Amino acid sequence: MADAGTTLERLKKRSEFLACAQAPSCAKGAVVVQARPRGDDDPKVRVGFTATKRIGGAVQRNRAKRRMREAARRIVPELGQPGVDYVFIARGGVITRPWPRLLDDVKSALIRLAADGARPQV
Repeated sequence: MADAGTTLERLKKRSEFLACAQAPSCAKGAVVVQARPRGDDDPKVRVGFTATKRIGGAVQRNRAKRRMREAARRIVPELGQPGVDYVFIARGGVITRPWPRLLDDVKSALIRLAADGARPQV
């Protein structure tokens, strides 16, 4: 697990998002989280956020991304794995979901991805 002093770096390039799209993902409640181990020696935790037009207009998509950014800012430093890129994808209801439940969604998705990543691949 990353330590509490970890700062999050943002994913900004389309190629980084596309690489995460091929990685394992976990859908919990109002978010989908994709986790891709980078395989380099850099221990940084990088995160990206996306919301499709299915969520709504630009105002709703921006609100969804703001909520996911804040949830990630609170939870990823303690549950994120070093050297992993995470992409958070908004699902329907992310805007109206009560804040504690959204935090639980993100937390349980990160825990599930960490547990799946610890299993040996056969």
